[in-house]
Amino acid sequence: MAEEMRIVLRNYGKVDPLNIDTYLAQGGYKGLEKARSMGTADLIADVKKANLRGRGGAGFNCGMKWSFAASAQADQKYVICNADEGEPGTYKDRLIMENDPQTLIEGMAICAYAIGATKGFIYLRGEYPFLVDTLNTAIAQAKDKGLLKDFDLEVRSGAGAYVCGEETALIESIEGKRGEPRFKPPFPPNIGLWGKPTIVNNVETFANVPVIVEKGGDWYAAIGDKAYPGTKVFTLTGDVNNRTFFEVPTNLTIRQLIYDFGGGIRDGKKFKAVQIGGTSGGFIPESLLDTCIAFDSMSAIGATLGSGATFVMDETRDIVDIITRIAGFFEHESCGKCAPCREGTARVAELMEKINEGHGSAKDTTLLNKLGTVMSYSCLCGLGQAAPAPVLTTIKHFEADYAAKFK
Repeated sequence: MAEEMRIVLRNYGKVDPLNIDTYLAQGGYKGLEKARSMGTADLIADVKKANLRGRGGAGFNCGMKWSFAASAQADQKYVICNADEGEPGTYKDRLIMENDPQTLIEGMAICAYAIGATKGFIYLRGEYPFLVDTLNTAIAQAKDKGLLKDFDLEVRSGAGAYVCGEETALIESIEGKRGEPRFKPPFPPNIGLWGKPTIVNNVETFANVPVIVEKGGDWYAAIGDKAYPGTKVFTLTGDVNNRTFFEVPTNLTIRQLIYDFGGGIRDGKKFKAVQIGGTSGGFIPESLLDTCIAFDSMSAIGATLGSGATFVMDETRDIVDIITRIAGFFEHESCGKCAPCREGTARVAELMEKINEGHGSAKDTTLLNKLGTVMSYSCLCGLGQAAPAPVLTTIKHFEADYAAKFK
């Protein structure tokens, strides 16, 4: 773990999540104190300079997003933390919230000051009920210390819908509606929660903010990849010796994640594929393992960085069977609002079942390629747009595995 660099996880194991004094002893809330001594324009400019890009999957510049909400004219603005961590194999946000909740709260308070918001929500996935008390205790302690001033923060729990990880579906859910994505534009920084300017950032994104403000945008921008600076938290699962988590600079390679931090493939077997970014991530073959883990580098090979979930598969794994299960997952989780996703996920699942059961042919993979390509640009939200990625990348890189299933 020599290459590990902890910014987001800087207080892991060093603070008591239920005792704010331990966080303050580690220098907590110095970032917020500095932020409030700055003008909001200068604060946002420094976050822009850091080039902190969203750690939830979209990779949009955090400071740029804040500037949109800051310039919007409204009598009420909101800050929302997207803690709807629904990707299988991902638990980075849980690590932050259950071990160091104050760093999230401080990051949200800095954002609230920057854009002029007085109300915030932490939207917590329904499968994390045990974290509600931890977060509420942390919020109450921050209020008692007078650290939040006029920023009111509360926790809202989701009902377990995967699609609510998409920011507008999340907003709909907070409003008490069915969790379905909205048409964009308008975007949330202009018209968001209850029609007001709203910033939605991921837990990991907010957790970076206090350190960036305290140490400066130039400091952060110099870490890792120039186009996607800073660090990224990864959760490593599957056929590796070390199933663990770590935080590393963004200029490392996929090979380093698997062999240096993961300790290589279990039981002396050979590597076959790795999926990064969660269920919707592309499957990466051995020939591409020297790709940098930064957002743009991953996009260039048809993969995603996403949540940082890293699922490693050895030579014994049946790629087609895995994709069939993933296709079934997306069919189940599609909200059904738009036809390309509602019908597309069902047809992809149907075709994958056909191939996996030994009744398919090359015509089916051709059809999957066409269908997946159409879905990638015609679906309303990221769920439908990214759902075909596992299928498209495995057809491209693991053609022989599909051919072996044909009649």
